[in-house]
Amino acid sequence: MTERRRETPDTWTLELEGVDRPAGLPFRPGQFTMLYAFGTGEIPISISGDPARPERLVHTVRAVGAASAAICDTEPGSMLGVRGPFGSHWPVEHAAGRHVLVVAGGVGLAPLRPVVYDVLAARDRLAGATLLYGGREPSQLLFGEELDDWRAQGLDVEVTVDIASAGWDGSVGVVTKLIERTEFDPATAVAFLCGPEAMMRFSAEALIDRGVAPDRVHVSMERNMKCAVGHCGHCQLGPEFVCRDGPVFTFERMRTAFTVREV
Repeated sequence: MTERRRETPDTWTLELEGVDRPAGLPFRPGQFTMLYAFGTGEIPISISGDPARPERLVHTVRAVGAASAAICDTEPGSMLGVRGPFGSHWPVEHAAGRHVLVVAGGVGLAPLRPVVYDVLAARDRLAGATLLYGGREPSQLLFGEELDDWRAQGLDVEVTVDIASAGWDGSVGVVTKLIERTEFDPATAVAFLCGPEAMMRFSAEALIDRGVAPDRVHVSMERNMKCAVGHCGHCQLGPEFVCRDGPVFTFERMRTAFTVREV
């Protein structure tokens, strides 16, 4: 690992360089790798870097268990194991001429960060580009400086929090409230959603209520993934294996799955 940067009290962005792959690891936005902390364990983590710079393998990791905590505690100059990339991707390549809506909740902005990079690179070929981002409180928001940079580059960025702290002068409330007041043409819109499942479900329904076709609303499930290749069965949802067939699906394809409680 070459760099470790703290994003929030429990979340870190890690930059890796391959020991035996100096050219890096080509990936598509939305794909994930299996990160391994030697002696502790392996977990699936979405890639949060720029697809145009595969030599910099970037992950944003929240420390919520033994393996993720060990990965976040890894010092620059130390080694982590990597398998991948795995999984389906956000179909940004089909967004030309459309208004791209990126809707993120909490750490869900990390898997969508590669979409933002691709959208900014293709800004002149899009009808519009908007990021709607919600967090629990200001201290839990990711990529604070980058949000300002993205605005400066032409991305329409709106941020809201559930609980405002002293000094916060932005929006307060759930991210679906941002959807209600965002201007876009539903006929040309395509949406990419990532965050807590309840947030994705209500955001998807809000977009569909605005007239966006369900097959143009894409979600990242990321639940119960263990092996990355569909062999262990932990992430099976009906006929789908999240790690093998996803994690990116159309909301139309996953609508029923959102009624099945995660265990």
